[in-house]
Amino acid sequence: MGRFLVVVPPLVGHTNPTVPLGRELVQRGHAVAWAGHPEVIADLLPRGATFLPVADAVPPAIVDATNARLEKRTGGIGGFASLWETCILPLAHHMLPGTFVAVDEFRPDALLVDQHALAGAAVAEARGLPWATSATTSADLVDPIEALPKVAGWLHEQMAGVLVAAGVGAERAAAVDPRFSPHLLLAFTVADLVGSVASLPPHYAFVGPSFGDRPHDPSFPWDWLEGDTPTVLVSLGTLNWKTGERFFAVVAEAFRGLDVRAVVVAPADLMPDPPPNVLLRSWVPQLALLPHLDAVVCHGGHNTVCESLSHGIPLVIAAIRDDQPIIADQVVRSGAGVRVKFTRVSPPELRAAVGAVLGDPRHRAAAARLRASLDGAGGPAAAADRLEALLASAPASTSPSSKGT
Repeated sequence: MGRFLVVVPPLVGHTNPTVPLGRELVQRGHAVAWAGHPEVIADLLPRGATFLPVADAVPPAIVDATNARLEKRTGGIGGFASLWETCILPLAHHMLPGTFVAVDEFRPDALLVDQHALAGAAVAEARGLPWATSATTSADLVDPIEALPKVAGWLHEQMAGVLVAAGVGAERAAAVDPRFSPHLLLAFTVADLVGSVASLPPHYAFVGPSFGDRPHDPSFPWDWLEGDTPTVLVSLGTLNWKTGERFFAVVAEAFRGLDVRAVVVAPADLMPDPPPNVLLRSWVPQLALLPHLDAVVCHGGHNTVCESLSHGIPLVIAAIRDDQPIIADQVVRSGAGVRVKFTRVSPPELRAAVGAVLGDPRHRAAAARLRASLDGAGGPAAAADRLEALLASAPASTSPSSKGT
């Protein structure tokens, strides 16, 4: 049996898909551990899971930079550069020492590394270990700045710097992109959503979503959902509440008087006077709620999109930043939803978009096709199969048991 170390950034959405996969590997007899930041990751893991902290906490400078990005809503190339310059690259250098300690303590046979946890790839390269990429968003399966040579050159130079800082030779560091493993990339999505994938390498495995158990909310008023009235979930994810004041005001006005009920996930101060057909909650048991829904309005977060489509639910997407516009375009291209402008949508426009996904059977049919594709991808079991194959194909010389520490 093998030993797998999962290296994740301090991001809930990037960690959650690795948890069911870790459970699957453990059930098959493998040893699994996670490396990351305790204040974010530890509570997401199964009871009794092995967790190796890479640091005491996320550095305050990175926290402050992240909060500033969330408040500014910077998009496009400026937003991309800001994300990497103020968050991902500093996080990579910060995580290097702790990731080395985790690898040397756990002595894995292979690593599973999130695309935003570059330190995991750098340490795997330095230790001569096989590593797989965990791609938790369908937007990062290709290089989004490939057509911008100056920006791409800057980023590749910075990423090579992370590898060199880990002790990887300059020639190898220049040849390896720590976002994309040359051995195996696990894409927690399906080709039918991504679109054209013919140009992607054969070691990119589309394993579909990886869903696990989520906290139960015994206080949720399930009787509010009784009856035949169409039900819509509206959620921007908690990270976007700071920029959601205008949007939630639009939501309240758009649903006022409609023969549709909405479950809106937001704090009370963002919708102080919700209409009678709106249930306002600061948190909902989303996976349990999905079977009761007819549509979802969201920001285009990959987990929410895949969870919705896995239930055949069409979407209205108000993308805000980062990978969300790409995911929104994928959904629109598939026919499973429509897109509205987060900063400019009006109540009539949002009302019309919700009416379109509820009333046009083509959107629900497209969502049903994607549901079948997502269901058939294999999920955690398919991902575990690929990781076992990676381990079986790795040269014996890469085993940590044959190396000094």
